[in-house]
Amino acid sequence: MAETAHHPQTSAERLIARGVGWTWALWLVGGLYIAGPVLGWALAGMVALALYLDRVKATAIPGTVWAWLAGMLAMLVILWVGHVNFELDFGKTIKSSVGWAKGWALLALFPLVGAMLDVRAEVIYRAVCRLGLQTLILLPIFLIAPYVGLPEVLWVSPLKVLGGAGAEYFAAQLYTIEPGAGTPRWQFFAPWSPAAGMMGVLYVLLAAQESHRGWKAIGIAGGLMLALFSQSRLALVALFVIVPIVWGASRLGKGQLWLLAAPAVFALGIFGPTLIDIIDGAAGEFSAARADSSRVRAALGRIAILRWETEAYWFGHGVVEDGPHLVEYMPIGSHHSWYGLLFVKGLLGSIALAIPLGATFLVLLIRSQTDRGAQIGLSLTLALALYSFGENLEILAYLYWPALVVIGLALRENPTPEA
Repeated sequence: MAETAHHPQTSAERLIARGVGWTWALWLVGGLYIAGPVLGWALAGMVALALYLDRVKATAIPGTVWAWLAGMLAMLVILWVGHVNFELDFGKTIKSSVGWAKGWALLALFPLVGAMLDVRAEVIYRAVCRLGLQTLILLPIFLIAPYVGLPEVLWVSPLKVLGGAGAEYFAAQLYTIEPGAGTPRWQFFAPWSPAAGMMGVLYVLLAAQESHRGWKAIGIAGGLMLALFSQSRLALVALFVIVPIVWGASRLGKGQLWLLAAPAVFALGIFGPTLIDIIDGAAGEFSAARADSSRVRAALGRIAILRWETEAYWFGHGVVEDGPHLVEYMPIGSHHSWYGLLFVKGLLGSIALAIPLGATFLVLLIRSQTDRGAQIGLSLTLALALYSFGENLEILAYLYWPALVVIGLALRENPTPEA
Protein backbone atom coordinates (compact mmCIF):
# COMPACT_ATOMS: atom_id res chain seq x y z
CA MET A 1 0.00 0.00 0.00
CA ALA A 2 2.84 2.38 0.81
CA GLU A 3 4.27 1.97 -2.69
CA THR A 4 1.01 3.06 -4.34
CA ALA A 5 -0.01 5.75 -1.86
CA HIS A 6 1.27 8.50 -4.16
CA HIS A 7 -0.41 7.18 -7.33
CA PRO A 8 -3.59 9.05 -8.36
CA GLN A 9 -6.58 6.74 -8.05
CA THR A 10 -9.60 9.03 -8.46
CA SER A 11 -10.58 11.57 -11.10
CA ALA A 12 -9.90 14.45 -8.72
CA GLU A 13 -6.46 13.11 -7.84
CA ARG A 14 -5.57 12.65 -11.50
CA LEU A 15 -6.62 16.21 -12.35
CA ILE A 16 -4.65 17.62 -9.43
CA ALA A 17 -1.53 15.56 -10.12
CA ARG A 18 -1.57 16.49 -13.80
CA GLY A 19 -2.22 20.13 -12.99
CA VAL A 20 0.95 20.21 -10.89
CA GLY A 21 2.96 18.02 -13.27
CA TRP A 22 2.19 20.16 -16.31
CA THR A 23 3.32 23.40 -14.65
CA TRP A 24 6.41 23.90 -16.80
CA ALA A 25 4.67 22.88 -20.03
CA LEU A 26 1.80 25.25 -19.29
CA TRP A 27 4.30 28.03 -18.51
CA LEU A 28 5.97 27.53 -21.88
CA VAL A 29 2.69 27.93 -23.80
CA GLY A 30 1.41 30.70 -21.51
CA GLY A 31 -1.43 28.63 -20.11
CA LEU A 32 -0.76 28.67 -16.35
CA TYR A 33 -2.93 31.71 -15.66
CA ILE A 34 -5.85 30.06 -17.43
CA ALA A 35 -5.31 26.49 -16.19
CA GLY A 36 -5.50 27.31 -12.47
CA PRO A 37 -9.00 28.85 -12.52
CA VAL A 38 -10.30 26.25 -15.00
CA LEU A 39 -9.07 23.46 -12.74
CA GLY A 40 -10.55 25.12 -9.65
CA TRP A 41 -14.00 25.52 -11.16
CA ALA A 42 -13.92 22.04 -12.73
CA LEU A 43 -13.10 20.43 -9.38
CA ALA A 44 -15.74 22.58 -7.67
CA GLY A 45 -18.19 21.30 -10.28
CA MET A 46 -17.28 17.78 -9.22
CA VAL A 47 -18.12 18.74 -5.64
CA ALA A 48 -21.46 20.17 -6.76
CA LEU A 49 -22.23 17.00 -8.73
CA ALA A 50 -21.37 14.82 -5.73
CA LEU A 51 -23.70 16.91 -3.58
CA TYR A 52 -26.47 16.68 -6.18
CA LEU A 53 -26.11 12.90 -6.46
CA ASP A 54 -26.09 12.68 -2.67
CA ARG A 55 -22.66 11.05 -2.64
CA VAL A 56 -21.58 13.58 -0.04
CA LYS A 57 -23.63 15.70 2.34
CA ALA A 58 -23.56 19.46 2.60
CA THR A 59 -23.37 18.95 6.35
CA ALA A 60 -19.91 17.45 5.79
CA ILE A 61 -18.55 20.80 4.61
CA PRO A 62 -16.39 22.08 7.49
CA GLY A 63 -17.48 25.30 9.16
CA THR A 64 -14.18 26.95 8.24
CA VAL A 65 -14.71 26.14 4.56
CA TRP A 66 -18.20 27.66 4.84
CA ALA A 67 -16.45 30.78 6.17
CA TRP A 68 -14.23 30.86 3.08
CA LEU A 69 -17.22 30.40 0.77
CA ALA A 70 -19.16 33.16 2.52
CA GLY A 71 -16.18 35.49 2.64
CA MET A 72 -15.27 35.11 -1.01
CA LEU A 73 -18.91 35.44 -2.09
CA ALA A 74 -19.05 38.63 -0.01
CA MET A 75 -16.05 39.85 -2.02
CA LEU A 76 -18.14 39.63 -5.19
CA VAL A 77 -21.10 41.50 -3.66
CA ILE A 78 -18.78 44.17 -2.25
CA LEU A 79 -17.19 44.52 -5.68
CA TRP A 80 -20.59 45.13 -7.28
CA VAL A 81 -21.50 47.75 -4.66
CA GLY A 82 -18.19 49.52 -5.24
CA HIS A 83 -18.90 49.65 -8.97
CA VAL A 84 -22.33 51.11 -8.33
CA ASN A 85 -20.94 53.70 -5.90
CA PHE A 86 -18.43 54.95 -8.48
CA GLU A 87 -20.84 54.59 -11.40
CA LEU A 88 -18.56 52.25 -13.32
CA ASP A 89 -19.95 50.91 -16.58
CA PHE A 90 -21.38 47.42 -17.01
CA GLY A 91 -18.39 46.25 -19.05
CA LYS A 92 -16.02 46.99 -16.17
CA THR A 93 -18.33 45.19 -13.77
CA ILE A 94 -18.31 42.06 -15.95
CA LYS A 95 -14.52 42.22 -16.29
CA SER A 96 -14.06 42.61 -12.54
CA SER A 97 -16.48 39.75 -11.85
CA VAL A 98 -14.49 37.48 -14.16
CA GLY A 99 -11.37 38.61 -12.32
CA TRP A 100 -13.02 37.60 -9.04
CA ALA A 101 -13.74 34.14 -10.49
CA LYS A 102 -10.06 33.76 -11.41
CA GLY A 103 -8.76 35.08 -8.10
CA TRP A 104 -10.66 35.44 -4.84
CA ALA A 105 -13.09 32.64 -5.67
CA LEU A 106 -10.21 30.15 -5.85
CA LEU A 107 -9.34 30.80 -2.19
CA ALA A 108 -12.67 29.17 -1.32
CA LEU A 109 -13.04 26.60 -4.11
CA PHE A 110 -9.76 24.75 -3.62
CA PRO A 111 -10.19 24.28 0.17
CA LEU A 112 -13.72 23.04 -0.60
CA VAL A 113 -12.23 20.53 -3.03
CA GLY A 114 -9.72 19.30 -0.48
CA ALA A 115 -12.39 18.97 2.20
CA MET A 116 -15.03 17.21 0.09
CA LEU A 117 -13.47 15.18 -2.73
CA ASP A 118 -11.63 11.87 -2.47
CA VAL A 119 -8.13 13.30 -2.55
CA ARG A 120 -5.07 12.17 -0.61
CA ALA A 121 -2.35 14.57 0.44
CA GLU A 122 0.32 12.02 -0.55
CA VAL A 123 -0.61 12.46 -4.20
CA ILE A 124 0.01 16.20 -3.97
CA TYR A 125 3.30 15.75 -2.12
CA ARG A 126 4.63 13.40 -4.78
CA ALA A 127 3.41 15.63 -7.62
CA VAL A 128 5.26 18.58 -6.07
CA CYS A 129 8.42 16.47 -5.75
CA ARG A 130 8.17 15.42 -9.40
CA LEU A 131 7.81 19.08 -10.32
CA GLY A 132 10.93 19.72 -8.24
CA LEU A 133 12.82 17.23 -10.41
CA GLN A 134 11.69 19.06 -13.55
CA THR A 135 12.84 22.33 -11.99
CA LEU A 136 16.29 20.96 -11.20
CA ILE A 137 16.65 19.65 -14.76
CA LEU A 138 15.67 23.01 -16.29
CA LEU A 139 17.58 25.14 -13.78
CA PRO A 140 20.91 25.24 -15.69
CA ILE A 141 19.18 26.71 -18.74
CA PHE A 142 17.81 29.58 -16.66
CA LEU A 143 21.10 30.20 -14.86
CA ILE A 144 23.27 30.38 -17.97
CA ALA A 145 20.72 32.28 -20.10
CA PRO A 146 21.83 35.83 -19.14
CA TYR A 147 25.50 34.96 -19.67
CA VAL A 148 25.23 33.37 -23.13
CA GLY A 149 23.07 36.01 -24.73
CA LEU A 150 19.68 34.33 -24.58
CA PRO A 151 16.77 36.82 -24.58
CA GLU A 152 15.02 37.72 -21.34
CA VAL A 153 11.60 36.88 -22.82
CA LEU A 154 11.26 33.93 -25.16
CA TRP A 155 7.77 34.97 -26.19
CA VAL A 156 4.39 36.20 -24.99
CA SER A 157 1.68 33.64 -25.62
CA PRO A 158 -1.29 34.62 -27.81
CA LEU A 159 -3.42 33.09 -25.04
CA LYS A 160 -3.12 36.53 -23.47
CA VAL A 161 -6.29 37.50 -25.31
CA LEU A 162 -8.20 35.02 -23.14
CA GLY A 163 -6.79 36.13 -19.81
CA GLY A 164 -7.40 39.85 -19.59
CA ALA A 165 -4.31 40.27 -17.38
CA GLY A 166 -0.86 41.73 -17.97
CA ALA A 167 1.63 40.22 -20.40
CA GLU A 168 3.80 38.97 -17.52
CA TYR A 169 1.24 36.25 -16.77
CA PHE A 170 1.61 34.81 -20.28
CA ALA A 171 5.31 35.39 -20.95
CA ALA A 172 7.92 32.63 -21.07
CA GLN A 173 10.62 34.68 -19.38
CA LEU A 174 14.06 33.24 -18.65
CA TYR A 175 15.36 36.04 -16.41
CA THR A 176 15.20 39.73 -15.62
CA ILE A 177 17.93 42.29 -15.02
CA GLU A 178 17.68 43.99 -11.63
CA PRO A 179 17.34 47.77 -12.16
CA GLY A 180 20.25 49.70 -10.74
CA ALA A 181 22.33 46.61 -9.94
CA GLY A 182 22.47 45.20 -13.46
CA THR A 183 22.51 41.64 -12.14
CA PRO A 184 20.23 38.81 -13.30
CA ARG A 185 17.27 37.63 -11.29
CA TRP A 186 14.94 34.72 -12.00
CA GLN A 187 11.18 34.35 -11.76
CA PHE A 188 10.87 30.89 -13.36
CA PHE A 189 7.17 30.09 -14.02
CA ALA A 190 5.84 32.92 -11.83
CA PRO A 191 4.90 36.37 -13.14
CA TRP A 192 7.61 38.07 -11.03
CA SER A 193 10.52 37.02 -8.84
CA PRO A 194 8.99 37.40 -5.34
CA ALA A 195 6.09 35.22 -6.49
CA ALA A 196 8.59 32.54 -7.49
CA GLY A 197 10.06 32.84 -4.00
CA MET A 198 6.61 32.31 -2.53
CA MET A 199 6.10 29.17 -4.60
CA GLY A 200 9.51 27.92 -3.51
CA VAL A 201 8.55 28.28 0.15
CA LEU A 202 5.22 26.48 -0.32
CA TYR A 203 6.84 23.68 -2.33
CA VAL A 204 9.47 23.14 0.36
CA LEU A 205 6.73 22.84 2.99
CA LEU A 206 4.77 20.37 0.84
CA ALA A 207 7.76 18.31 -0.32
CA ALA A 208 8.96 17.96 3.27
CA GLN A 209 5.90 15.74 3.93
CA GLU A 210 6.85 13.20 1.22
CA SER A 211 7.52 9.77 2.74
CA HIS A 212 10.13 8.63 0.18
CA ARG A 213 13.50 10.08 1.18
CA GLY A 214 14.79 10.39 -2.36
CA TRP A 215 11.74 12.18 -3.68
CA LYS A 216 11.63 14.34 -0.54
CA ALA A 217 15.21 15.51 -1.09
CA ILE A 218 14.49 16.26 -4.75
CA GLY A 219 11.29 18.15 -3.95
CA ILE A 220 12.89 20.23 -1.22
CA ALA A 221 15.90 20.98 -3.42
CA GLY A 222 13.63 22.12 -6.26
CA GLY A 223 11.68 24.41 -3.94
CA LEU A 224 14.85 25.82 -2.41
CA MET A 225 16.21 26.67 -5.85
CA LEU A 226 13.05 28.62 -6.66
CA ALA A 227 13.28 30.50 -3.37
CA LEU A 228 17.02 31.23 -3.50
CA PHE A 229 17.39 32.24 -7.14
CA SER A 230 14.29 34.41 -7.01
CA GLN A 231 16.40 36.49 -4.59
CA SER A 232 13.23 37.28 -2.67
CA ARG A 233 13.89 38.67 0.80
CA LEU A 234 10.51 37.54 2.08
CA ALA A 235 11.14 33.98 0.88
CA LEU A 236 14.33 33.79 2.92
CA VAL A 237 12.52 35.08 6.01
CA ALA A 238 9.64 32.64 5.52
CA LEU A 239 11.96 29.64 5.18
CA PHE A 240 13.59 30.43 8.51
CA VAL A 241 10.56 31.36 10.61
CA ILE A 242 7.61 29.19 9.55
CA VAL A 243 8.91 25.76 10.57
CA PRO A 244 10.03 26.71 14.11
CA ILE A 245 6.84 28.71 14.72
CA VAL A 246 4.62 25.79 13.67
CA TRP A 247 6.76 23.36 15.65
CA GLY A 248 6.29 25.41 18.81
CA ALA A 249 2.63 26.24 18.18
CA SER A 250 1.75 22.57 17.71
CA ARG A 251 3.19 21.70 21.13
CA LEU A 252 1.49 24.28 23.33
CA GLY A 253 -0.05 21.55 25.47
CA LYS A 254 3.24 19.81 26.20
CA GLY A 255 4.79 20.69 29.53
CA GLN A 256 8.39 20.25 28.44
CA LEU A 257 7.98 23.06 25.90
CA TRP A 258 7.01 25.46 28.67
CA LEU A 259 10.01 24.34 30.71
CA LEU A 260 12.24 25.16 27.75
CA ALA A 261 10.45 28.46 27.16
CA ALA A 262 10.84 29.73 30.73
CA PRO A 263 14.62 30.41 30.59
CA ALA A 264 14.20 31.83 27.09
CA VAL A 265 11.62 34.35 28.35
CA PHE A 266 13.91 35.23 31.27
CA ALA A 267 16.82 35.80 28.90
CA LEU A 268 14.58 37.88 26.63
CA GLY A 269 13.83 40.20 29.56
CA ILE A 270 17.55 40.72 30.20
CA PHE A 271 18.76 41.04 26.64
CA GLY A 272 15.57 42.51 25.19
CA PRO A 273 16.91 46.04 24.52
CA THR A 274 19.98 44.67 22.75
CA LEU A 275 17.83 42.32 20.71
CA ILE A 276 15.56 45.18 19.66
CA ASP A 277 18.61 47.14 18.43
CA ILE A 278 19.77 44.12 16.43
CA ILE A 279 16.31 43.65 14.90
CA ASP A 280 16.11 47.34 13.98
CA GLY A 281 19.49 47.12 12.29
CA ALA A 282 18.52 43.97 10.43
CA ALA A 283 15.26 45.56 9.31
CA GLY A 284 17.19 48.51 7.95
CA GLU A 285 19.55 46.24 6.03
CA PHE A 286 16.53 44.23 4.80
CA SER A 287 14.99 47.35 3.30
CA ALA A 288 18.30 48.66 2.01
CA ALA A 289 18.91 45.41 0.11
CA ARG A 290 16.50 46.78 -2.49
CA ALA A 291 15.97 50.37 -1.48
CA ASP A 292 14.00 51.29 -4.62
CA SER A 293 11.65 48.33 -4.17
CA SER A 294 11.09 49.14 -0.50
CA ARG A 295 10.43 52.80 -1.33
CA VAL A 296 7.88 51.94 -4.00
CA ARG A 297 6.12 49.41 -1.76
CA ALA A 298 5.89 51.93 1.08
CA ALA A 299 4.57 54.65 -1.22
CA LEU A 300 1.97 52.32 -2.73
CA GLY A 301 0.76 51.50 0.78
CA ARG A 302 0.52 55.15 1.82
CA ILE A 303 -1.45 56.07 -1.30
CA ALA A 304 -3.81 53.12 -0.84
CA ILE A 305 -4.52 53.98 2.81
CA LEU A 306 -5.04 57.69 2.14
CA ARG A 307 -7.44 57.17 -0.76
CA TRP A 308 -9.28 54.37 1.06
CA GLU A 309 -9.90 56.54 4.12
CA THR A 310 -10.94 59.62 2.19
CA GLU A 311 -12.78 58.20 -0.82
CA ALA A 312 -14.16 54.69 -0.33
CA TYR A 313 -14.10 53.56 3.31
CA TRP A 314 -16.63 50.70 3.36
CA PHE A 315 -16.78 49.23 -0.17
CA GLY A 316 -13.62 50.48 -1.85
CA HIS A 317 -13.15 51.81 -5.37
CA GLY A 318 -14.28 48.63 -7.14
CA VAL A 319 -11.33 48.49 -9.54
CA VAL A 320 -7.54 48.62 -9.45
CA GLU A 321 -5.96 51.92 -10.46
CA ASP A 322 -2.40 52.65 -11.55
CA GLY A 323 -0.41 54.88 -9.26
CA PRO A 324 1.53 58.03 -10.22
CA HIS A 325 5.10 58.31 -11.51
CA LEU A 326 6.32 58.26 -7.89
CA VAL A 327 5.47 54.53 -7.72
CA GLU A 328 6.46 53.81 -11.33
CA TYR A 329 2.77 53.59 -12.31
CA MET A 330 2.32 50.34 -10.42
CA PRO A 331 -1.24 49.50 -9.30
CA ILE A 332 -2.24 51.15 -6.03
CA GLY A 333 -2.22 48.60 -3.22
CA SER A 334 -0.19 46.03 -5.12
CA HIS A 335 2.49 44.05 -3.25
CA HIS A 336 0.17 43.87 -0.23
CA SER A 337 -3.15 42.02 0.08
CA TRP A 338 -4.51 44.24 2.84
CA TYR A 339 -3.67 47.57 1.22
CA GLY A 340 -5.04 46.26 -2.07
CA LEU A 341 -8.24 45.08 -0.39
CA LEU A 342 -8.78 48.37 1.41
CA PHE A 343 -8.37 50.32 -1.82
CA VAL A 344 -10.45 48.07 -4.10
CA LYS A 345 -13.01 46.59 -1.65
CA GLY A 346 -12.79 48.80 1.43
CA LEU A 347 -12.96 47.76 5.06
CA LEU A 348 -15.66 45.15 4.38
CA GLY A 349 -13.43 43.43 1.84
CA SER A 350 -10.59 43.22 4.34
CA ILE A 351 -12.95 41.71 6.91
CA ALA A 352 -14.15 39.18 4.31
CA LEU A 353 -10.58 37.86 4.07
CA ALA A 354 -9.54 38.31 7.70
CA ILE A 355 -12.38 36.21 9.16
CA PRO A 356 -11.84 32.96 7.19
CA LEU A 357 -8.05 33.31 7.28
CA GLY A 358 -8.08 33.88 11.04
CA ALA A 359 -10.61 31.10 11.63
CA THR A 360 -8.52 28.67 9.57
CA PHE A 361 -5.42 29.53 11.57
CA LEU A 362 -7.17 29.08 14.92
CA VAL A 363 -8.86 25.79 13.97
CA LEU A 364 -5.62 24.32 12.64
CA LEU A 365 -3.67 25.63 15.64
CA ILE A 366 -6.00 23.74 17.98
CA ARG A 367 -5.99 20.57 15.88
CA SER A 368 -2.22 20.67 15.39
CA GLN A 369 -1.73 19.61 19.00
CA THR A 370 -2.79 16.06 18.03
CA ASP A 371 -3.10 15.99 14.24
CA ARG A 372 -0.14 15.78 11.87
CA GLY A 373 -2.22 16.90 8.90
CA ALA A 374 -3.30 20.02 10.76
CA GLN A 375 0.35 20.89 11.39
CA ILE A 376 0.98 20.85 7.65
CA GLY A 377 -2.14 22.93 7.00
CA LEU A 378 -1.06 25.36 9.73
CA SER A 379 2.36 25.85 8.15
CA LEU A 380 0.77 26.59 4.75
CA THR A 381 -1.79 28.94 6.29
CA LEU A 382 0.98 30.77 8.13
CA ALA A 383 2.91 31.10 4.88
CA LEU A 384 -0.11 32.60 3.11
CA ALA A 385 -0.72 34.96 6.04
CA LEU A 386 2.92 36.06 5.92
CA TYR A 387 2.81 36.58 2.17
CA SER A 388 -0.42 38.58 2.43
CA PHE A 389 1.85 41.42 3.57
CA GLY A 390 4.10 41.14 0.53
CA GLU A 391 1.87 39.93 -2.30
CA ASN A 392 -1.74 40.12 -3.44
CA LEU A 393 -3.02 36.65 -2.59
CA GLU A 394 -5.84 36.61 -5.12
CA ILE A 395 -3.55 37.38 -8.07
CA LEU A 396 -1.33 34.36 -7.41
CA ALA A 397 -4.01 31.83 -6.40
CA TYR A 398 -3.72 30.25 -9.87
CA LEU A 399 -0.19 29.18 -8.88
CA TYR A 400 -0.38 28.18 -5.21
CA TRP A 401 -3.68 26.28 -5.43
CA PRO A 402 -2.07 22.94 -4.36
CA ALA A 403 -1.44 24.50 -0.94
CA LEU A 404 -5.11 25.50 -0.75
CA VAL A 405 -6.18 21.90 -1.47
CA VAL A 406 -3.93 20.62 1.33
CA ILE A 407 -5.38 23.24 3.69
CA GLY A 408 -8.83 21.92 2.76
CA LEU A 409 -7.65 18.40 3.56
CA ALA A 410 -6.47 19.60 6.97
CA LEU A 411 -9.85 21.20 7.64
CA ARG A 412 -11.78 17.95 7.12
CA GLU A 413 -13.99 16.95 10.01
CA ASN A 414 -12.21 13.59 10.40
CA PRO A 415 -8.54 14.45 10.88
CA THR A 416 -5.74 11.92 10.79
CA PRO A 417 -4.22 11.39 14.27
CA GLU A 418 -0.55 12.13 14.66
CA ALA A 419 1.63 9.04 14.46
